[in-house]
Amino acid sequence: MLFKNTNNSSYLKVFAFFSFLFLLFSKVGAQTLPAGTPVLEEALRRLQLEGGVNKSTSFALRPFELSPENWSALVDLKNADSINILSKSEQKKNYIKTSFLRQSVSVNTKRPYGWGNGPMVPNVGIQTYTQIGFSLKASILRIQIIPEFVWTQNKPYQGFGDDFSDDINNARYRYWSFGDYPERFGDGPTTIHWWGQSKATLQAGAFEAGISTENIWWGPGQFSALTFSNNARSFPHITLNTRRPAKTFLGTFEGQIIMGQIQDSGIEPAQIQSLNDEYFAPFNGHSKYVNALSITYQPKWIPGLFVGVNRTHQQYNNVREKKLSDYLPIFEAFQKKVYGFDKDAEGRDQQVTFFGRFVIPSAKAELYFEYGRRDHAFDWREAILNPEHARAYLFGFQKLLTFRKKYQIRGEILHQQESINRIIRYLGLGGSYTWNTHGQARGFTNYGEALGTGSGVGSNVQTLEVSQIDGINKRGIVLERLANNQDFFYRAFGQNSGKKPWIDFSVGLLWDQKWDNFILSSKAQFIKSYNYQWENSVDSSADFPIGSNKFAFYGSLNLIYRIGQGN
Repeated sequence: MLFKNTNNSSYLKVFAFFSFLFLLFSKVGAQTLPAGTPVLEEALRRLQLEGGVNKSTSFALRPFELSPENWSALVDLKNADSINILSKSEQKKNYIKTSFLRQSVSVNTKRPYGWGNGPMVPNVGIQTYTQIGFSLKASILRIQIIPEFVWTQNKPYQGFGDDFSDDINNARYRYWSFGDYPERFGDGPTTIHWWGQSKATLQAGAFEAGISTENIWWGPGQFSALTFSNNARSFPHITLNTRRPAKTFLGTFEGQIIMGQIQDSGIEPAQIQSLNDEYFAPFNGHSKYVNALSITYQPKWIPGLFVGVNRTHQQYNNVREKKLSDYLPIFEAFQKKVYGFDKDAEGRDQQVTFFGRFVIPSAKAELYFEYGRRDHAFDWREAILNPEHARAYLFGFQKLLTFRKKYQIRGEILHQQESINRIIRYLGLGGSYTWNTHGQARGFTNYGEALGTGSGVGSNVQTLEVSQIDGINKRGIVLERLANNQDFFYRAFGQNSGKKPWIDFSVGLLWDQKWDNFILSSKAQFIKSYNYQWENSVDSSADFPIGSNKFAFYGSLNLIYRIGQGN
């Protein structure tokens, strides 16, 4: 099990070992910038809009590997036009160095909020995250050991209620039984010790192959990604990937193929055991095999344009055969009539996304989108006529402005709610699969958290940030609207005027600051929930109990220390 009762002695022993490494190695060398690293990844992306990062980098395949020179240039924002992510000369340098230390703390009052924080889980109370390690390179060998440690207070809170009718409960548990998204991760404080952002690979030119437990991020999103992001704990996988854009006569390519294993949480979804006993379908297995492919292309003739495709397959190991096609299903046909209906009986699940990003350095701006579909189409005709089946999409932008001081405006819209055509397409068939669910393979999750979007099954999010920036320092405000579990709401309540969707409106204050070797990133977010857990209504009844609109607070603090910088 991933979630264990707190054991302070074992935690301290492991932490002490890596504290020793902290003291042993005194300088920062080339190192990976883990996917979703606060402050630094955002600063690197912003720098590309100003022409300070090589134009062939798509930001659709992360993490990045940075040299010591580029690491310093990024943090200090000096010699910006020299940042080339990983040049050929930098790839030849050997080293053994300590990674940076990252310590994060978050707090939630009354209910969980927030996502995109790696192995940290939805939690009420305090939660801490620690990351530190080292990396070495000897010729073509690269070893990186960067474990992660998480402690979670994990308080109980008001979740889904027990005063709804059977019809409402069946609707709620449909999405819980077709996925793995528990409300609470255990019965009390828990700890997680994990290999985290570690890997052992062979590197040659623009390519890399080996084993890894790093988080990966596929797609151009800033706040979310449809396939892989840093929302869930990472998982062990074999990887073949590009380290930097590979040049060809057609332009540059970036790509990755992985074969890995993800896990169910084994935790029942609701905090009310009587509901789980009556309505929840037990897990089909425990571990799942995942095979995935990502390709990004930057046309030689259109600088700043990136287009790409991601495809994933997952299947429980206890029903998977060991034929070659079962190891590499990403190369099989998209159409169900060619792929075979028998694969459904084997519990296979696939999703595919298409994305694009356009960077305009002259305007210091970027636009991007990602569109995905889950579940095979019967044939190409059905895929073209009904692209909205089991789909999700996001699009966003970023723009830099200068009015005496520099400002950053960025926003993103994520939509996961089922299309209205579900009413006709599945009339009499009991419903449909969605972007986040599957009847046999369940959700595309690892230990109870979505590997892509973390806002919830069938949830829609709109995010807008306005900030004043100075180097990597930032002062800003973020506005967010979250429509929770819209698929469940319309299945359970339809257009009943006595019931309203559960909507969260929030405003957050942002502060990023650098002091010498210390980098601080903080957020204070104030959330107002309307119709929390669908309790508010015009008239009170068994299905529509009178509830209250809730106010909650979410805060996060991230501290990064650059070990040995300047020595």
